[in-house]
Amino acid sequence: MSASLSVALTGNPNTGKSTIFNELTGARQKIGNWPGVTVDKKVGYVRHNDKDIMIVDLPGTYSINARSPEEKIVIDYLLTTHTDLVVDVVDSSNIERNLYLTLQLLEQGIPLIIDLNMQDEAEKRGIKIDVKKLEAYLGYPVLLTIARDGKSLKNMLNVFTSISMEGYGASPQLKAHIARVQAIEAEVRDEKERQAQLIELRYEFIDSILKESVEFSHVGTTTSEKIDKVLANGVLAIPAFLAIMYAVFQITFEWIGQPIADALDEFIAGDVTEAVAAGLESLEVADWMQSLVLDGIVGGVGSVIVFVPLIFILFFCLSFLDGTGYMARVAFVMDPIMRRAGLTGKGVMPLMMGFGCGVPSIMGARALDSEKDRMLSIFAAPFLTCGAKLPIMALFAAMFFPDNAANVVFAMYVVGVVMAIVSTKLLSHTTFKDDNSTFLLELPPYRMPDMKTVLLETWDKGKGYLVKAGTIIFLGCVIIWFLGAFNGEGMVEDMSDSFLASIGAAVGALFTFHGFGTWEAGAAAISGILAKESVVSTIGILYGLPDVSAEAEDAVETAEVMLQTGMGSAFTPLSALAFMVFSQLYTPCVTALGTIKKEAGSWKWMIFAAVYMFVLAWVVSLLVYQVGSLLGF
Repeated sequence: MSASLSVALTGNPNTGKSTIFNELTGARQKIGNWPGVTVDKKVGYVRHNDKDIMIVDLPGTYSINARSPEEKIVIDYLLTTHTDLVVDVVDSSNIERNLYLTLQLLEQGIPLIIDLNMQDEAEKRGIKIDVKKLEAYLGYPVLLTIARDGKSLKNMLNVFTSISMEGYGASPQLKAHIARVQAIEAEVRDEKERQAQLIELRYEFIDSILKESVEFSHVGTTTSEKIDKVLANGVLAIPAFLAIMYAVFQITFEWIGQPIADALDEFIAGDVTEAVAAGLESLEVADWMQSLVLDGIVGGVGSVIVFVPLIFILFFCLSFLDGTGYMARVAFVMDPIMRRAGLTGKGVMPLMMGFGCGVPSIMGARALDSEKDRMLSIFAAPFLTCGAKLPIMALFAAMFFPDNAANVVFAMYVVGVVMAIVSTKLLSHTTFKDDNSTFLLELPPYRMPDMKTVLLETWDKGKGYLVKAGTIIFLGCVIIWFLGAFNGEGMVEDMSDSFLASIGAAVGALFTFHGFGTWEAGAAAISGILAKESVVSTIGILYGLPDVSAEAEDAVETAEVMLQTGMGSAFTPLSALAFMVFSQLYTPCVTALGTIKKEAGSWKWMIFAAVYMFVLAWVVSLLVYQVGSLLGF
């Protein structure tokens, strides 16, 4: 879409920048990636005063030192791309820290509209900003907004369509500051000393800005401070965090998500399957094609689609919590614990995403402050129980541990977390031991999240699961069905004579001492590298699992029905547990591996992750089976 006006939004994280973007553009936005990196590129459009306005939401960043992908994207875009207007969104309630980025941008000669957002929060904190004095002191226009207030955003659009930046330029005070910055950059050769002097100089100038144009008054204890006395309390913080996450998982897997998933499962296994079967029969489609469509595609992809409600609800809960400002507190509270594992508290936030999907969790590592933290987080994320692994755990737990299914699934989550910590600790003392970590974090005020932003983020993060189900998993189901239906002589009646059996037997031999050294288990493990959800769809194809939702009313009856299949005789409870542990820990799917390659920057790290995780999974699952056997289980 062509636009007559282009606007770039920049600013620190948690300033309401993305809320402004979402409120202005709504559904008229596209999400992609910046060239060469996996950082989100958000572009939206809005029409106002007969002008089509293109708005680019640049990544949130605290500075433009080009140390992280976000910082490099922001400065490269603003210096090399023609943009009519650049809007620096500032959190008015935390103006001192936010003006650091503003000053860096002005030092680069980038003309800005300075948007003082979150005016309501500033007033609650007793902060009063004189817009005219601030404009005069810097030489550039200043706006006042509240991100979710339609009136202030309409005023912002009016400014966009009427303002001309040609009438603005650096004030005498700003010019003098820039001259001092340039002198330091020219005279001081030592990088660390130069940066230290620049930081000191910038904050001296920010202090002068505040003295000239900002009035602070004491208003007593704020609401956020009162809440933090409980949620960020040294004693209560961890129990509160665990209670909140327990509620999130109950909402996802018990109260809301699971009933919807069960209803969807019944619909696909019943109405959809029956309709497709009837349609194929009426068209007199060949038996082999009917088998492909019903057993391979509908059965395989359908077994994955039923978990979509769980994925979306989990992402919604996490996005909602992030929007309240609570997730920043989690990072602060968890910092001492995370440091023992080799990470900082910020590492909690991307890892939390791993419970939904490993890909955004790996991508989220780019927000961390040091290369060490980024790499450790990248290698830790795939160990967690993502939504794609959940079907495996749910299936095996229901079949082999019907009376303790929830506890066994929870135990798999614990196994993933423990191995992520162990792996991080190991790598922080070996591969990345010489790289020091820093921890810079602001605590935004608590607020009610903007629901439009929460819903858009939920859709943006969750749609990848749907896309994967319709592409990679669809293709995988077709491939698995074909390999299971044919050999070198043609179509087979018994799947044990197929290509898939030969390939699976070679892989299954690796698990001879794990209790699941069958060709079916080997084939399922192979398919799991394509997509972890494919383990369940492959098992469904190989063992012909029944529609248990239509035949069983409770967990015990479900297990009895499913144990009557070939899968019931192929595994014992102990070998099933070992298989669950292996599935929890081994090589991530190809999508995650590709993301690791992009984020870590080389094929070497991708191959390392694939081999490293497979070996750890092989060893741990072997120990589970062998120790369990010695103990008489």
